[in-house]
Amino acid sequence: MLRSLYWASAGLAMIAAGPAFADDLAATGGWSANTKGQAATPPMGWNSWNAFHGDIDEEKVLASANVIVNSGLAAKGFKSINIDDGWWLKRDMATGRVIIRTKTFPSAAMPDGSTSFRPLTDRLHAMGLRAGIYSDIGRNTCGQVFGNGSSTNPEGSVAEREVGLYGHVDQDIGIFFKEWGFDYIKVDGCGIRALPASSPLVKNGTYRAFSPLIDFDSIQRTDVKAVRGLFEEVAQALDRHNPDGQYTFSLCIWGSADVRSWAAKVGNLSRTSEDITPQWSRMLHNMDTAARRELYAHPGSWNDPDMLFIGSGEFDAAHMTEARSHFSMWAMLNAPLIIGFDLRKANAEQLAVLGNSAIIALNQDPGGHQAVLAYDSNDLQIYVKTLANGDKAVALLNRTSAPIEADLTAAQLKLASDAQIGMTDLWSGKTMQFVGETKLPVGPRETLVYRVSGRHLLPNGSYLSELPGNVYPAVDGVTARQLDPMIHRGLGPWTGTRGGGEPPRYAGWGGARADRAPLGQELSIYGTKFPYGIGIMANSRIEVRNPGKRKLVAQVGIDDSGDAGGRRVRFEIYGDRKLLSQSAWQAAGTAPASIEASVAGYRIIELVARTDRPGGGDFPVSWGNAALTD
Repeated sequence: MLRSLYWASAGLAMIAAGPAFADDLAATGGWSANTKGQAATPPMGWNSWNAFHGDIDEEKVLASANVIVNSGLAAKGFKSINIDDGWWLKRDMATGRVIIRTKTFPSAAMPDGSTSFRPLTDRLHAMGLRAGIYSDIGRNTCGQVFGNGSSTNPEGSVAEREVGLYGHVDQDIGIFFKEWGFDYIKVDGCGIRALPASSPLVKNGTYRAFSPLIDFDSIQRTDVKAVRGLFEEVAQALDRHNPDGQYTFSLCIWGSADVRSWAAKVGNLSRTSEDITPQWSRMLHNMDTAARRELYAHPGSWNDPDMLFIGSGEFDAAHMTEARSHFSMWAMLNAPLIIGFDLRKANAEQLAVLGNSAIIALNQDPGGHQAVLAYDSNDLQIYVKTLANGDKAVALLNRTSAPIEADLTAAQLKLASDAQIGMTDLWSGKTMQFVGETKLPVGPRETLVYRVSGRHLLPNGSYLSELPGNVYPAVDGVTARQLDPMIHRGLGPWTGTRGGGEPPRYAGWGGARADRAPLGQELSIYGTKFPYGIGIMANSRIEVRNPGKRKLVAQVGIDDSGDAGGRRVRFEIYGDRKLLSQSAWQAAGTAPASIEASVAGYRIIELVARTDRPGGGDFPVSWGNAALTD
């Protein structure tokens, strides 16, 4: 059974509940975040779900592909044409194979009576595109569970309608990729979430019961180890059936099951929230689930706040300011740029937004650094990201419906305050210069986006918080999984104002942060504040890919934002598993200690914060002003 696989490897030990054990903190000399598959930059393309839900067919897929090519969007990187839920007819009980609904995908009908998507994927490949498919980690799909009765749901007996991966992982992945020629798969999790024995759909015999592994409202009632094990098996099958690495693996369990802490080790992108809807408040909600997870995204493993909803609702042709903000923020956060719109209805202005090459370049920058919050409030936020050539990008997001005059400073950009800073507006093309700071009016729901050049604050190096794509909290020290209180809670898109409102969701509050303590406060050690650095819980291990620098320096100690309960922490620096430097034991209420190490020639640097005794709950530590220098 798949559920027996979730703890088969000692490599999974880092997600066990309870404090980190010594083996978790031992330097490995390796980079734990996923590098397999095809996602060196965030995937770009189109998906059928937002536009059509389960009412998808071959004509709609090919029409969208034609618009992607003919509009020039394909040439700008929008390559993946992804079929979502609604494509299947049933599972063949004799062979175990999933049968395609040939009424809606006529080219799938083969002369021998079987079905295959190979004619469709061949056609997409001939257009210079990639082809994506959808499945569920359970027996049944989201369309079945939440859209029961739809004419596009699988047909037949209870067993024939079980078209999900559960019990068929190796067979289905082999068919999808080796036989049918797909390049991309999105794997949902509704089948392991919503079919308890008490479900009306189980009681009336529509589906078999599946004891839920995910309780979306309770991390305590979620079997994190089992959920991860199921997705690990899919990752292994993808690797096995694609020895050339030509695949992309999208995990879609909506930020549940503590996925923040392990997804980067398993797949190429991971949904951080439930489905987006075409409302401004919902866009903010989805964006917020990824915005403070900058250290959990890297080339090969990206945060996914869901598809772009440009073209619909509050992002339609009458709301182009909101549409540009949506696109800008997805680009800054290195979110996958997956269009969720019926492109046959797109006008020239909408296609121009989606095709803004300068904004796309931020998303596809090979440095792979997700933007970091430099200024954070409920009204206005400033995000800054480092680009591969040393330039910066900055986005000023007005979350409100009133104009705001923002102050942008050199310090927020990590640029020198006594040198000229040049900025190019990536929507208007206008340029400007300033020294020190400047005022910028930001309209209601507007996002200003600039490419920025100037003298770096560290002319011979970089703060680690400037390089989040090179920093991975392999063990982030979080032992008490808590719900994230910082995510915008708009009106519930499916419940309206029924019930008591939208509660905090998504476990992972307290994870590692750039330029902030894990719970959002300023980095501070015994009253000494650090504008830059890495905040993380104790009993943690951070992996850093060295871009060729010679020295790592930091100010370390127990952060003022938590209670260490009398415990002490020792800070250690390793280079390719070799101990290079360590601090004395640090107690709360003591001044920050300086630590540095010569890291020349070392590929992987590891930063360990180790307590003098286990247990006692989480508490934060700081690597203040941590930097790599020449």
